[in-house]
Amino acid sequence: MGMTLTEKILARHSGREHVNPGDTVWVDVDVLMTHDVCGPPAISIFQREFGENARVWDREKLVIIPDHYIFTNDKFANRNVDILRAFAAEQDLPHFYDVGTDRYKGVCHVALPEEGFTRPGEVLFGTDSHTCTAGAFGQFATGIGNTDAAFIMGTGKLWVKVPETMRFVFGGASLPPYLMAKDIILRIIGDIGVDGATYRTMEFAGEGVKAMTMEDRMTLTNMAIEAGGKNGVVEPDQITEKYVKARTDKLYEPVYSDPDAHYHSEYFYNLEEMVPMVAKPHSPDNKATAEELEGVKLDRAYIGSCTGGKLSDFRAAAGIIRGNKLKIDTYIVPATTEIARGLETETLLGTPLIEIFREAGCKIGNASCAACLGGPSDTFGRLNQEEVCISTTNRNYPGRMGSKAARVYLASPYTVAASAVTGVITDPRVFIQETVI
Repeated sequence: MGMTLTEKILARHSGREHVNPGDTVWVDVDVLMTHDVCGPPAISIFQREFGENARVWDREKLVIIPDHYIFTNDKFANRNVDILRAFAAEQDLPHFYDVGTDRYKGVCHVALPEEGFTRPGEVLFGTDSHTCTAGAFGQFATGIGNTDAAFIMGTGKLWVKVPETMRFVFGGASLPPYLMAKDIILRIIGDIGVDGATYRTMEFAGEGVKAMTMEDRMTLTNMAIEAGGKNGVVEPDQITEKYVKARTDKLYEPVYSDPDAHYHSEYFYNLEEMVPMVAKPHSPDNKATAEELEGVKLDRAYIGSCTGGKLSDFRAAAGIIRGNKLKIDTYIVPATTEIARGLETETLLGTPLIEIFREAGCKIGNASCAACLGGPSDTFGRLNQEEVCISTTNRNYPGRMGSKAARVYLASPYTVAASAVTGVITDPRVFIQETVI
């Protein structure tokens, strides 16, 4: 019997010809990523277990990207970055993207692809659950804890159980003009539940996925964890290759699922039959259509994060916001500094995206995770009291974006932008004209 894409990668990286779901194998790691929240404890464990003078297994394979609690006066958050800075200097790490320097990037899950670390066929671990974003590039990418990260720092290996694979197949030559990848993944999570893919691979396939951009695919794999998934993955193709080769000259070997691979289960969706979706408070699987929720009063709209802060997300939002004054406070937070520059240079009908947002009255934040994970009280965009927010982020548990009393609705950039214009949850099909978007 053949193997799935994930099984093939784990077999290759464990020196085996074949693996089956449930096998446990020692996996060689290509890239380890950590950031300012989990980096300090991982470093502490590494130094405790391997010795204060120990060197990391491969300085070229460790990537450190501060991004969560960085634009703040909180002394504890600042101390975390100081620890990363000292460790990077001590270990002479070439891939430390320090805040406050020209190298600063922003959200790690978008920065990793931009810097060429998401290569097909490889294994990437990160001390953040949304590391699964990188599976969009045909690699095995998943989040791990601080102890596992410390072990990798010292050995370059990790003990992994091979997951079963669930396959999600999309029919349709392209996304309808009102539909985004966020709508698709919210629909899937709503269908299978937040535990529906627990410790399984979510493999996205079909003509509909092949027609998607890399940023679309990243949105799908990013939220695999919201269904409990171990990782999300998309087979690499010419779109993947073009993106990766534009950002790195390192060699890699793509992997593809065998035609006779065995899947735990398969789900089929027709993109032309799908509609804009929303996840109601307080869980990503609390699904409803945008149309069903029309009229729900809002206090705030938020467009940003690793899920919804990519350039294509802002381009989509600008298509609806352009020429309108917004009814509620609306926050624009680019995921990375590269995207922030793109807001200045990318135009819609001759107007830079950033000007469209400013003219509409949006509040513009620095490239970072910002309010997506709440953070210290001075975090940009942090929710307060009993605010009701519609957001392009990935989680809406109580307290996720700040106040535990706030209510967060998750939606696509189209839906968030349409709702910002009206002040209530609004199906974006009311605004969208294909010739504009």
